[in-house]
Amino acid sequence: MKILFSPSETKNSGGVEKIFDENSFIFPQLFNKRVEIINSYNEFLQTASIQQLEKLFGTKKSDVIEKYRQDIFKSPLLKAIQRYEGVAYDYLSYNNLEKSSQKYIDDNVLIFSNLFGVLKASDVIPDYKLKQGESFYDLKIDKFYNDNFSQELDKYLENDDILDLRAGFYEKFYVIKKPYKTLKFIKDGKVVSHFAKAYRGEILKIIAQNDIKTFDDFMNLELKNLKLEEIKEQKLKTEIVYSII
Repeated sequence: MKILFSPSETKNSGGVEKIFDENSFIFPQLFNKRVEIINSYNEFLQTASIQQLEKLFGTKKSDVIEKYRQDIFKSPLLKAIQRYEGVAYDYLSYNNLEKSSQKYIDDNVLIFSNLFGVLKASDVIPDYKLKQGESFYDLKIDKFYNDNFSQELDKYLENDDILDLRAGFYEKFYVIKKPYKTLKFIKDGKVVSHFAKAYRGEILKIIAQNDIKTFDDFMNLELKNLKLEEIKEQKLKTEIVYSII
């Protein structure tokens, strides 16, 4: 089973002093396509006004702007799964997992970045900042990655069950073309985004700890504090609805 996951706005700093190359990412044959976006981003950082950078980064803090306007090609590299932090990543707590569970995540989780496109959890990336929904040079980044990476992703995913835990925004970076499952979390009959992020991370951790191979295996798991409410099928998507108890 492959799990599709969202990135996070906040990142961990640091890493290994090394320049990324085609071997840093899944689909090395598409590295030059990926670099088109990264080069444009890097160029924009060097030429944009402070106001443009405030919008791009989603902050007015001068120290943050100064940190993230530096040359991205000179920034240290860290595994994507360790680079991102935030509610889902806190609940996953990757660094505290057993090595076997970490390897499961490295091998089976795809993270969809609004700058780098699709990443394996084990791919190494620099620290960067790009507010969700923002762009540069009027580029349609989601469309670019959907157009250029979908064919390879289709082949990569063809023999696996797919659990899509992405937030809706990142569905535009890759449209799944085979049957897949999603999870929805409600409390008192309402969708709550904070709890949804937390349970995405928690469930990913449980999946990794149990070495889940198929969605049938997943459905046999006992999930604490969650009650299965209904299963909705719509075309290729099957939505599993849980209430938080």
